[in-house]
Amino acid sequence: MTATACERCGGPMPLMARADARYCSPACRQGAYRERRVVEQERIASERAARIPAELTSRARWVRYSGRKVPLRVDGRFAAVNDPSSWSDYEAAASTSAGEGIGFVLTAHDRFVVVDLDHAVEMGRVLPWAQRLLDTLPPTYMERGRSGTGLHLWFRGEVPAGRRIRKGGLAVEVYSDRRFIIVGDRVPGTPLELAELPDAAGVIASLI
Repeated sequence: MTATACERCGGPMPLMARADARYCSPACRQGAYRERRVVEQERIASERAARIPAELTSRARWVRYSGRKVPLRVDGRFAAVNDPSSWSDYEAAASTSAGEGIGFVLTAHDRFVVVDLDHAVEMGRVLPWAQRLLDTLPPTYMERGRSGTGLHLWFRGEVPAGRRIRKGGLAVEVYSDRRFIIVGDRVPGTPLELAELPDAAGVIASLI
């Protein structure tokens, strides 16, 4: 049986509408699609926010990113890690479709430190050298890197200047300012809080 009223605007359906028609016009059909997409984006953003520490989602440090890991504003224009006007709050960044995903800009003011373990995962398993670090450091919020082979450990602390710590074939980066970190792939079971690690660079250097 053909519907007698448009599901979106409530107006009458065209006389010759198909039996399975739900909308009175292409404009209503497209409008309904856009509205469903917004609702779906909000649902995804809400679910993702539940997997990200409130310490991060409560701050307006969010950007989008391109396929080349370049930070973007929510409207798709280029953002900069030293230009707060190009950042957004979490809700705005998570609900737009610009770029490929969301990222968080580190600033010294926040005291957030990221320890980036490069090539720490192989075939889905944490390599022994990285596991030793994880076993020694305090439990904290942790994400997989975009490549699938790295790990990002989030702490509260200070790093006066970003450091790349090397030992043999191992490489660990520690930074807390003027960098943006892709966010959204939490390692299951890790805390939704950031542990304290005041001298992050010194601690990491002593452990690898």
